Amino acid sequence: MGLIKTDTFICLDCETTGLDAENDRIIELAAIRFTVNDILDRFETLIDPEREISAESMAIHHITQSMVKDKPKIQDILPGFFKFIGNHVIIGHGIGLDIAFLTQSAKRHNIMSNISSKPSLDTLRLARLYGESPTNSLQKLREHFNIEEEGAHRAMNDVVVNIEVFKFLANRFKTTEEIQERLKRPILLKTMPLGKHKGRPFAEIPIEYLQWAAHKDFDQDLLFSLRTELKKRKTGNQFKHPFSSL
Repeated sequence: MGLIKTDTFICLDCETTGLDAENDRIIELAAIRFTVNDILDRFETLIDPEREISAESMAIHHITQSMVKDKPKIQDILPGFFKFIGNHVIIGHGIGLDIAFLTQSAKRHNIMSNISSKPSLDTLRLARLYGESPTNSLQKLREHFNIEEEGAHRAMNDVVVNIEVFKFLANRFKTTEEIQERLKRPILLKTMPLGKHKGRPFAEIPIEYLQWAAHKDFDQDLLFSLRTELKKRKTGNQFKHPFSSL
């Protein structure tokens, strides 16, 4: 790895039957091998999950049961897909979930895979670090950076948009290693990204809710942000009235 402008990356996205990597299945895979200046190669396929697609998932990606009928099975796709990825840095928005799905799929079918140990960059966390978009969804980042819309929420469309978002977010860095080093440390969020207080600055959230959320299984950035705000309250900085109800 070296300069971002000369490195080769793989941006990938999975569409699935649901959000549980252990129990749900991949129904679409898309990836692009690219440099900052060029698209080098593409990989795209629908996959027969051999199970029902949840209505909630279908409402997002609009992939129906009839669309995946008679498509290849995941065990027939993964060996070639892993070869396509090679040893390049993997990029994705919330990439941890995609990697979890691919890892579980490989394990389920006894396919050799080291994808979970490959270097990766999460554009969701890069967007948090950037901190200037009102929200960090891929759609909102596309709008924020005035990136052309690619159409429906399908894997390849998301990959194309994600690559352009990555280019904007990586602008302030010179090397891939520099990004990786920064992402090893937690990022302080400006607002609560989920739940009943979504969008509110942490300083405005009732202390009981912060204490409850700080013990949940959230990602490192959110836990760091919750605990930082609690520490401020404890030391008397930016004190907010603690008796608001949850």
